[in-house]
Parts: sequence; C-alpha cells; structure tokens
Amino acid sequence: MKTVLQDKDSATHSILYMAMELSHSKWKLGFSNGEKMRVKTIDARNWESLLAEIELAKQKLNCASDCQVVSCYEAGRDGFWIHRALVAEGIDNQILDSASIEVSRRQKQVKTDRVDVIALLRLLMRYMNGEKQALHTIRIPTVAEEDDRRLNRERDRLLKERGAHSARIKSLLVVHGIVLEKISSLPVMIKDAKAAVIGYDIPPDLKAELIREYDRYAQANQQVKQLEKLQIERAEKEGLPATHNIQRLRNLRGVGWQSSWMLVMEFFNWRQFKNAKQVGACAGLTPTPYDSGDSIREQGISKAGNKRVRKMMIELAWLWLRYQPNSELSQWFEKRFGSGSKRMRRIGIVALARKLLVALWRYLAQGVIPKGAVLKIV
Repeated sequence: MKTVLQDKDSATHSILYMAMELSHSKWKLGFSNGEKMRVKTIDARNWESLLAEIELAKQKLNCASDCQVVSCYEAGRDGFWIHRALVAEGIDNQILDSASIEVSRRQKQVKTDRVDVIALLRLLMRYMNGEKQALHTIRIPTVAEEDDRRLNRERDRLLKERGAHSARIKSLLVVHGIVLEKISSLPVMIKDAKAAVIGYDIPPDLKAELIREYDRYAQANQQVKQLEKLQIERAEKEGLPATHNIQRLRNLRGVGWQSSWMLVMEFFNWRQFKNAKQVGACAGLTPTPYDSGDSIREQGISKAGNKRVRKMMIELAWLWLRYQPNSELSQWFEKRFGSGSKRMRRIGIVALARKLLVALWRYLAQGVIPKGAVLKIV
C-alpha cells in the first residue's frame, strides 16, 4: 500500500493579500497568499481590470473564492476614493503613511514599482499577522468631513496668491523709484505716475502689465472676502457638531473665528485621539531626541503631522500669551522661558503650542477649561 502525501500547493488559503503601487498611468498590483507572490500591471483607474485580477489571483494562489481580501496603498495624490471603492467591494483596505514604510539604508537603493509593491505586500502581511508597528495606517474621513476642509485650504491658497500679486506690483514700481503704500490706490495713481527724481512717464507696457496684475489681485482679494463671509455664516449656524465646537473655541479669549474654524475642521472634527501624546504627535509637535551611546542631542520637533495645524498653533501660542497672561500655561512659559534669549523663547513657544493644543482638545472632548483661562464676555 502506497501513501501519497498531499501537495502543499493544493491547500486552500483563507486570506488574499494585495498591495497597490499607484501612478498616473499605471497601477502595479502585488498579490500573496502568505507564501507565494504574484505581480501584475493594469491601467490606472481601470476598476474592471482590478476586480478581474483579484479573482484571477485567487485561482492562481489557491485561495478560496470567498476568501477575505486585504489590501493597502500609500497615501498620496489619489486621495481616498480608491479606499471607499475597495470597501464597497467588501475588501479590507488600509491606507499607509508613506513616512512609516521601511527603506534600505544602503547608499544606493534599487527602486522600481515592482520592488516597492513587493515591499508593501510584505509589510501588509506583517501588519495583519499582529506586528502593528510594522507600518502606520491613516484614519479615513468621510466625504462630508473631507469636504469641510476645503474652505480654509482654498483661503490659504488665495492669500498666497494675493500676496504674490501685491509683491509683484510693488516690485515693478520700485524699479522706477516709486513706492506704493496701498495696493488699492494703484488704479488712480498709475494714470499720472512718474519715475522718481527724473520724472519721466511710466512706460506704456509696464502700465498695462500693472493693470493686469492688479486685476488678478482684486479678483483674489474678492474671493478671499467671499470665503471669509461664508465661513462666518456657517460658524454661526446651530445644530452641527463642528460649528458647535467652533463656537466653543471662540469663547476663549485670544482664539478667533479663523483659528477655531481651522482647528475644528482640520483636526478636532473627524480625528479621534485616545491621549495627549496622540494629539501632539498628530500635529508634529512632539520632540525627537537622539540618544545613542555617548551621542545625545535633541533633533527638534518631528514635523510629521498636519502642517496647517502646527503653523496655526505657533501663532495661537503667541496670542495666548498676550490675551491669557494669567493662565497656567502662560505662567509656565514666563517662568521657564520669559527671561531667556530670543532663541529660547522661540523654542519655548513650540512647547507652549503643544501644551495648548492638548488643553484645547481636553476643552472640547471633556469640557475642561484650561486653568486660569478667561472666557470672552458676550
């Protein structure tokens, strides 16, 4: 009697792992059953081809037709629509923080889409098998929560655009010795503008360029005002959790409607925090010490989180010192950094920004008013 051993490849696997390396024209797909791998390329955004490759991978890798499919891809330009579509197909998807992906420390690294997708696939399998520190996943906002961030982000871009037009107008005039104090006075001034000292007329092509530049400045300025008006109107509406938190932040002296809007929509409205460390880390305000052997130094804050929140909190920390001088946070700053140099105060303001952000989180989440803080008189 002969005993026939069952071929290991005939075993049916219960999980199919899939990693995606995305580009504008092609998507590189990596599949694995935990043992074997399969790499395929499809046209970008070709959803029918993606689903077909998943079904084919189940057959080639001996996975059950109804097996669980687990996928991942890096956060980037494509945003969250792929994640939502995968979840709608019953696929367990994770979006990865690109900075958490392990890379080789060799001076020269081999980098191709195939190498990258296989690396993602291996990290995904480690993560799903219990090694949660193998990579960092991103919390996905809803479509409405994602849309709530549009107003303040558009306003930021318009402010930069308006500033660029303003600087350009002033620079063009300075070439002929003319200093313009107010941009709004340009249409009247340009008619009879003359160069400094010599007094010749401004050349016609330069006048035409200045007028076109001013038109673009005026349009950006008008759109900024329209957005700010819309923000104020929405912030004053009742019944919505986001607007309720905006109004609560605005009750604190030193916190204006623009900073409260940005903090709520970018940070507190849809993110979930378990402790103060997560709050500071998400804003990139946590320290990064380097302590190895005899080498000990501080590398500064991580800057790994939301740059808009980080910038706003630095500005808000200076305002907090001005409008909340008797608060516990302001007293802590003055005691530790108040008598120091300018450099020490700049270092201290970052620490204050982190502490203030945690205090604002506790104020919204638990109703705890920062110690010593004063509310506005309505």
